[in-house]
Amino acid sequence: MLECVVIADDLTGGNATGVLLRKMNYRANTVLNLSAVDAETLRESDCVIYPTDSRGISPELAYERVYAACEALAGEDVKVYAHRIDSTLRGNLGSETDAMLDCLGPDYIAIAAPCFPATGRIVCGGFMLVDGIPLHKTGIAIDPKTPVKSSDVVEQFRRQSKYGVARILMDEMMRGPYYLADRIGALAEAGNRTIVFDCITQEDLDLIADAAIESGKKIIAVDPGVFTATMARKLIAPKESRPSGLILAVVGSVHPNTRAQMEHLWLSQRTAGVMVETRRLLESEAAREQEIRRVVEEILAQTGDHQILTVTGDGIYPENRIDFKPYMEAMQCSMDDVTGIINRSFAEIAWRLFCAKPAFRALYTSGGDVTVAVCERFGTAGLRLREEVLPLAAYGTFLKGSFDGVHIITKGGSQGGEDAIARCITYLKEKLFI
Repeated sequence: MLECVVIADDLTGGNATGVLLRKMNYRANTVLNLSAVDAETLRESDCVIYPTDSRGISPELAYERVYAACEALAGEDVKVYAHRIDSTLRGNLGSETDAMLDCLGPDYIAIAAPCFPATGRIVCGGFMLVDGIPLHKTGIAIDPKTPVKSSDVVEQFRRQSKYGVARILMDEMMRGPYYLADRIGALAEAGNRTIVFDCITQEDLDLIADAAIESGKKIIAVDPGVFTATMARKLIAPKESRPSGLILAVVGSVHPNTRAQMEHLWLSQRTAGVMVETRRLLESEAAREQEIRRVVEEILAQTGDHQILTVTGDGIYPENRIDFKPYMEAMQCSMDDVTGIINRSFAEIAWRLFCAKPAFRALYTSGGDVTVAVCERFGTAGLRLREEVLPLAAYGTFLKGSFDGVHIITKGGSQGGEDAIARCITYLKEKLFI
């Protein structure tokens, strides 16, 4: 059943978005000929990508092509509509977005999150940066076919759109999803049909998606593919069969490499997760217990629709890092004592989840101290080491204890390339098939 429609301005970009969706177990198909689309094709697809080859043509013709495609593919069961745009803002951004808005009706608004963190494309302060360089200072400014002369994202949309275009910057995003949901509603009521967000990390994209869903508005995702995949992950359950057994990733490392690896995992596979507010673990015993319960409850609530669940310390983002000295002084203890509280709290979360949900059958742990704390809390006598998954990442099973035989992969936070954690999780998924 077709639940996701992606209209892309070119074939390669559309295919790239389709691959992101396929990695999350959606049946994604690129359609090149609208006249060949029949009911059977739609039934066999979770997601259909249709490229209009409209990036370098006139805005008027681009509008017509996108409108026709949207009209042909729209349906009552579709939960995610997306306009796939170029990651460097080339092409007919405004006119094509207008076409989808006009086709789907006045109840729809467009949420533009035109970043692609893995490729260095981000939007900060309303301006697009490519590997830290303003877009208009890159080679895109002299592109022979579709040059982009401004780094201002809203300006690029306003130049072509007949509707109001607003922006939400990082200072507002820091106020959380409920505030943003209200802002989306207010901006839409003021007549804006496209709202452009700052976005730097996958965490930002999840925040924007949560706010868009919370707003209750009918949404068109406008982006190079990552935001579309994020919206799909939150709104559409994949229909393909899954291995029996849940996988929990417990990530306490704050190494910069860990952040890149987790963002790659969140993008490349269908996951659900919770960020641990680390400072709450240190404020008091009551606050620690409250935070542990919150994380456990939120994870358990998501186990029905997801196989891969992640518990991640918010310290992977530098702005959340804690100054341990005040806590050391308040508790009159050492740095090791403070970090030990954090590590044991992560272990407690994992243990409670495995006790509450026997379907949990595999663990991934990142960071040596967290791994030790997990093994201690689970009461395992040790690990039956089996194989090397990749350099410095070992696979085995718990040895004896109440959780004997649970699959586990351990890896240092600084080790491996960007896809290291995703590869470890894929390895565990394959083991659960056996």
